[in-house]
Order: sequence, then C-alpha cells, then structure tokens
Amino acid sequence: MTRKIVIVGGGAAGSSAASFARKTDRKAEITLIDKHKRIGYSRCGLPFVIGKEIPNYEELTVYGHNFFKMSKIDLRLETTVTEIETKGKFLVAMDKNGTESTIEYDSLILATGAKIFCPPIPGIDIKGVLPLRTIEDGLLIEKRAENSKRVVIIGAGLIGLEIAVALRERGLEVIIVEMLPYILPLVLDKDMAKDVTKELTELGIDIITGAGCDEILGTEEDEVIGVCVDGDTFHTDFVINATGVRADVELARNAGINIGKGIQVNEHMETSIPDIYAVGDCVECKHLITGEYVLSQLGTTATRQGLVAGRNAAGKRDIFPGVLMSSVTKIHGLEIGATGLTKWAADRANIDVVIGKMTGHTKPHYFPGGSKVKVKVLARKDDGRVIGAQIVAREDVGHRVNMVATAIQSHMTVNELAKVDTCYAPPIADTLETICLAAELAAKKL
Repeated sequence: MTRKIVIVGGGAAGSSAASFARKTDRKAEITLIDKHKRIGYSRCGLPFVIGKEIPNYEELTVYGHNFFKMSKIDLRLETTVTEIETKGKFLVAMDKNGTESTIEYDSLILATGAKIFCPPIPGIDIKGVLPLRTIEDGLLIEKRAENSKRVVIIGAGLIGLEIAVALRERGLEVIIVEMLPYILPLVLDKDMAKDVTKELTELGIDIITGAGCDEILGTEEDEVIGVCVDGDTFHTDFVINATGVRADVELARNAGINIGKGIQVNEHMETSIPDIYAVGDCVECKHLITGEYVLSQLGTTATRQGLVAGRNAAGKRDIFPGVLMSSVTKIHGLEIGATGLTKWAADRANIDVVIGKMTGHTKPHYFPGGSKVKVKVLARKDDGRVIGAQIVAREDVGHRVNMVATAIQSHMTVNELAKVDTCYAPPIADTLETICLAAELAAKKL
C-alpha cells in the first residue's frame, strides 16, 4: 500500500523532511503545503543579500521548484492548513482562492516554524517597523533603505547585528538598542563580546546596551519618526524589530498535541499523537548538557531534524539526540562562534565551571595573512568535562566551534582536549592549537 506523507511548512525543516522522506521511500505520495509564495530558501542569507555580499535573493534557494517536481512531491503553495483531524488522519487546507480540500495522511510532519515576536512597546505596530524573516521582508527593508539616512535596530542578537552591518555598509547611520547589558548575550559572555562591540563601533555603528526601547514615535499618518530609549529620543527613518521569534504552535495545539516551550517531541521527532512528527523552529529540543528543553531555532537544527523526521515518517527509526546551540556568524570582518554553555548559562543551570582563556594565532606569526584568535573554554568543576566554548577571530572560527562541539558530545575532559593531536603547516595552522592551550589553562584550575 502506498504511504501518504504530508508536510506542513516548507522552510529548512519542512523541505529537508520532504527530501529525506523521498530518499527513504521512492513510492510514497508526498505532499508539502505552505502558506507562502516562496519556500526552500535560506533565511540565514537574507542579511547578506541586503549587504550586497550575495547578489540576489534567488541565490538563497536550496530546494527549488525543479527539485520538488523531479522528486514527485506535490507542492501546494499559498495554501493554509486550518484543521488537523487526528482520529481520521486527515487535514483541511484552504488555498488562496478560498477553496477547501481534505488531505489524508499516514504520516504527518509539522514544520510550522516561528512567528516574529512583537515586544510590548508602544508604537511597535507603526508603519516602518519592519522584521526580517522572509524575502518579502528583505525587499521592504531594501526599499526603505534607498530613501533613508538612519535606522534603529531593536535587539543585538545574531540577526540584529548582521542586518546592522548590512545597512551600515549601504551608507545608513545605524543605532542598535539592546535591553541586556551587552551584545550577543545568548552567544557570548561579556568579556568575549567586547571585541565584537569594538568592531561595530569602529564601523560607525552606535550601540546602546542596558536600556530598553520605551516607545516608537509616529506621525499622524502612522509613519515612524523616532524612538525613545531611556529618556532620550532618536530620530529615525525606520526601525528593524530584531527581538527574536516565537514558536508557531497554534495548529498543533488545536489538534491536541502536547506543547511546552514549543511542540514537544521525543528523540524520533514524534509528537504526543501517533504518526505526527514536528521539526524546526516550532519544536523544543533537549539540550545535551543541561537536559532542559530549549528552543534552538537554528538552521542547522531545523535541517537535521527534518532529516530524522523525513526518514522516520517514511518507515525508518532514526534519532535526533539534542542540541548544543552551536552557532557562527561573520560581523564585518570578524567571525564569532560558540557552542555549549556560556558562563551566564552555566550559572543559571547551577553548574560550577573552570575557565581557560587564550589568545593565539590562526597561522604562525611569521606567515602573512594570519590573525589573532581568542578562545574561551568552559569545563565542569566537578569532573573537568568540556561544556562550552566561545571563539572570536578573523578566520577559521567555524571548524574550531565544530572541534569543541565534537569534544562535548564525546564527553571529553579539558585534559583530553588539551592533548588532541592537531595539524600544522605555516599557510594553514599554527603549531599549537589555541583551543588546546585554553583547555590546558582550564585543566590547571581543576
């Protein structure tokens, strides 16, 4: 009997699920439904199109229409799922013309993603307050930027800083407002964030931390003209809301699926209702260090979860173990990466840590083109196991983050990490790896 697999949502998680469901079952009837016009592109690349590092939005396509056609996946765009009937195993969908249809499933994968969070700031709904979540959002921001001199960005997370650099490089005056005491608070500790702050200020970006946005001011025509921050008013031509997203769980909740911080799933990406899976930004997942359930909402997490759910919906029994929240980005010329827990996160989890910090070089000092690399390694005080790292340099940060993530998942101690047999060649790497040196410093404190 032909298996019927239905996927709701065509972002990174949903498209990945469709791809791996097809690879697992060549005969299955696979239907992918999404309410948007465009799917299967990288949201993470949006700021870099605005900054003109990527020539156009079409370049962001990962799963194009030809892929779905060749894979014999029934793609239904601009269609909204309004109801899931779990007992009868069907869902109700409505297309852009208002026509309803009933679609049966044997396996259902929910990849409903996340919605932009709108903080309770007076004026947050005024025209000219823009998010960055879709290509359409990117186009609106670019249109605004063409006739603007200044922008205020609320939020100093990864997206906030990436779009800040993009708009600064387009010639705009940029002000960042962050309520917490320093930038990138979920990625870096305060001491490691200093280099990033310096990079941004040298680029001409103004950063206000430790202060919330009190109000967004508008004209009688409801157009943005200013932002009030801690008693001061800043004129602006538009505002970017970069305060984050919230899991879109409404469809799942209405179907009776268990909800926590997001849709609750087990290691097979199964929800509380049989034959229904969930993946991506709408899902909470287990943190591999604390054991707590968190919202990862990273492209890597979404893609890997889609892989597991797609295979399992097609009859396999794959496992998604959990997350370390490994992340990396590039802010102007500076690469920033992290994995595991920060000191702040470790304190919240009541984990006593030892820390090793070291500044080294990506290449030997005598070889041209290298740069300084700053590394901070965290380990548990009780057993010496590595639980986190933060890395800032102008090159080669990604593979160092991956190296520490591997160490954490392998339950390595800082003593063991310090003794890793790393490679060396003058054009590529220094004789002593900075991560190992930082781990050795942490080990001496045990």
